[in-house]
Amino acid sequence: MKRAVLILVAGLVLGAVAFTGMYRAGTADSCCRIDGKTPELTWLKQEFHLSDAEFNRVVELHEQYLAGCAERCHQIDLKNQELARLLAATNNVSPEIEKALREAAQLRAQCQSQMLAHFYTVSRTMPPEQSQRYLAWVQSQTLLRDTHSGMHQ
Repeated sequence: MKRAVLILVAGLVLGAVAFTGMYRAGTADSCCRIDGKTPELTWLKQEFHLSDAEFNRVVELHEQYLAGCAERCHQIDLKNQELARLLAATNNVSPEIEKALREAAQLRAQCQSQMLAHFYTVSRTMPPEQSQRYLAWVQSQTLLRDTHSGMHQ
């Protein structure tokens, strides 16, 4: 009886140790990414096989882009608030609403243009084959995403 209990306890301890080891081995990479300066970008390093120097340049470009992006988003938010006020005050498309719509569209176009320029700049830090794959991916996820697929059905 004592021998069976000893074997059972040893098996449970060995199983717990094995589970802990496998868990740590499986999550070590993601833990390291979370501890990094820019965990939201570390997947790029792995996915596009970037060297440390290439990745550091991407991080630098990302930080530069974010400052301008925040301001562009703020301007779009302000224009959307203005448009919402105009829409709430009427049930017709007025010249003011048309103007606000044009201005909002212009702000979004400027934002997209800056974003595309950023993508091209980032792609130039990558090896050519990874650059093309990166551009195809970011464009499909942002500029070329079909946002109207369900609107006309």
